[in-house]
Amino acid sequence: MRAIIISASGGSEVLEEREVPEPHPGPNEVKVRVRASALNRADISQRRGSYPAPAGVPANIPGLEYAGEIEEIGEHVTRWKTGDRVMGLVGGGAHAEILCTNELEAMRIPERLTFEEAAAIPEAFLTAYDAIFVQLGMKIGERLLIHAAGSGVGTAAIQLSARAGLRTIGTSRSAAKLEKAKKLGLECAVEASGDNWPDGVMEIFSDGVDAVLDLVGGSYLAGNMKVLVSRGRIILVGLTGGRQQEIQLGMMLHKRLHIFGTVLRSRSSEDKILLAQDFAVKIIPSFDDGSLMPIVDRVMPFSEIREAHDAMESNETFGKIVLNWT
Repeated sequence: MRAIIISASGGSEVLEEREVPEPHPGPNEVKVRVRASALNRADISQRRGSYPAPAGVPANIPGLEYAGEIEEIGEHVTRWKTGDRVMGLVGGGAHAEILCTNELEAMRIPERLTFEEAAAIPEAFLTAYDAIFVQLGMKIGERLLIHAAGSGVGTAAIQLSARAGLRTIGTSRSAAKLEKAKKLGLECAVEASGDNWPDGVMEIFSDGVDAVLDLVGGSYLAGNMKVLVSRGRIILVGLTGGRQQEIQLGMMLHKRLHIFGTVLRSRSSEDKILLAQDFAVKIIPSFDDGSLMPIVDRVMPFSEIREAHDAMESNETFGKIVLNWT
């Protein structure tokens, strides 16, 4: 089978398409013919050598999400049959023509969606859903600040929040992305091209926000703490803005703030199964009726994987970059 290989740590030039052996499903696994897969920041970090794959997944084949059809099932599989269209998250290896995954981690693809559209769902929507509702426990009417509103997780968070009756304010360094985000249901927007975005947030919600979905990290921490109400909470999902930052402990104590960190990739199979099953029941029907939609910036063939990485690193995309096999 064809696969994208990280031949060494470095820039996009280290990515190569090669022929590699096909995996075979275990007793509780399904073998999936991958038709499309999306690109994520984790793939960029893995290529650079700063985010190695967890144990048990291919160390040099990136890719965290897939959409495809089942070609073979393990002897104990009862949930699926060959030919079923499925999507889901994996710890790595999705940038290949074939992958194997636990049958309980796979989710059905809504009939109205193409493989390319479905491939833009798992990482973005599962991450946003878990962060906002499972970890933060957001309730109707609460105010949520969403950083990097034009990212894959950002566009998913906006839609899920609007669906749940949350009040949202989003940031981006691009005014054009914020305008697009408003069309997805973002209530208020603040351009974050400078360091004064916290003032912009406070101008809109004078008493602050209840929670922050932080996809940036780094220097945003101080501003996050400033705009939170008493007992507010921050969930840190991404670190594109930096991995280290001083924390204002006095403010944290005074406001009784809660700061969470989250990542899906390294969680146990049991945790991933619970999340996938919960998401399948509560969220996938909203893709069936069109009230939620994956946001695809562009679709590119895997033969252009280097160009896809360069496009993501340009920070000019809105939503997901999806790759397919041609």
